[in-house]
Amino acid sequence: MEINITLISFGYFEEYFLKNVAEAVKLEFHASVNIKEGHLDLSEFYDPVRRQYNGVKLLKEVDILFGSKDTKTLGLFSVDLFIPILTYIYGQAYLNGRTGIASLYRLSNERYGMNSNDKLIIDRFIKEAIHELGHTLGLIHCHIPSCVMRSSTYVEDIDQKSANICLKCHNEMKSILTGGS
Repeated sequence: MEINITLISFGYFEEYFLKNVAEAVKLEFHASVNIKEGHLDLSEFYDPVRRQYNGVKLLKEVDILFGSKDTKTLGLFSVDLFIPILTYIYGQAYLNGRTGIASLYRLSNERYGMNSNDKLIIDRFIKEAIHELGHTLGLIHCHIPSCVMRSSTYVEDIDQKSANICLKCHNEMKSILTGGS
């Protein structure tokens, strides 16, 4: 089964950055990947008390306005996301759904008082994009430490895992995509 993926950038991302993410996603899922630009008034999703953007509402809006039944869509952002039960999130997706979101905001070293590292931020964002797209393809969190589907609470968790789906998750995804056959 051919997987079609659309990455939609909301806000400014360098072209080389988007191309790196798209290429990694294409290789991991053996999918066709398109990059598009999207526009939303993010002020509607801003919570002034938390000074963050509501990921639940943002994901729903991306799904309504940009989701497609034939494509897995991932909205790419650079704002600080939260969901009501967590202080912050790197991204989220509808499990076995058509859309997800991922944010660059908390992935940069500068946020943690360290020197900037462009390669590391791209690597982190690639892992987050693949992780959220994995959820749209029906994958849940994995307990294998190196699997990209392992849950990440801190950027160090992201750094410790690979950008690849483990064999167990790969087989699970294949089963889901082929209807269990």
